[in-house]
Amino acid sequence: MAPEEVPHLARVWPTGARPTVLRGWEPPASAYGPGHRGVDLAAAVGAEVRSVAAGRVSFAGRVAGRGVVSVELSGTGDPPLRTTFQPVASTVRKGDEVTAGAPLGALTTGTHCPDATCLHWGLRRGRAYLDPLGLLPPWLLAPHPPRLLPVPTDLPLPKAWP
Repeated sequence: MAPEEVPHLARVWPTGARPTVLRGWEPPASAYGPGHRGVDLAAAVGAEVRSVAAGRVSFAGRVAGRGVVSVELSGTGDPPLRTTFQPVASTVRKGDEVTAGAPLGALTTGTHCPDATCLHWGLRRGRAYLDPLGLLPPWLLAPHPPRLLPVPTDLPLPKAWP
C-alpha cells in the first residue's frame, strides 16, 4: 500500500457525534515546511475522545506539556497507520488493545485552537503525515444521515415475477 493511500476503516468520529471541522489538513510542501498535519475538531472540554478503529495504544503521555494518545491501527501494513489525539487526559496505557469507539480519555484545554476548544486528530504512516479524514467512509463524512424517500405513487408498478 502506498503511503498516500488511506483505507476507509474508521467506524466512528473521535468525538462520537459528527463534529465541526475547524481546520482541515494542509500538507507541508517539505518535511519541515509549514502546514497543518492533522484536523481540528470542535469539542467541549471533558468530551470523551474515542479510537476511530481497532488497534493498540502505542503512546499515552505528555508531549510539550499536552496529553497525547497514539493508536496503531490493526491490519494497516508495515509501517502501520497511527492516529494521534491531543490534548487528552488519557484513560488508556501503552499496549492496551482498543476497538473502534473505545474511549481513550477526555479532551482537556489546550492552545492549539486559539478561538475554540478542539481536538487535534492526526494520522501518520512512518514519517509521512496523512489526512485523517481519509480514514472515514463516505457515510460518516456525509453532512446528514441518509433518509428514505417515499415511493412515488404516479409511476407504473413493475410487472410481477413469473
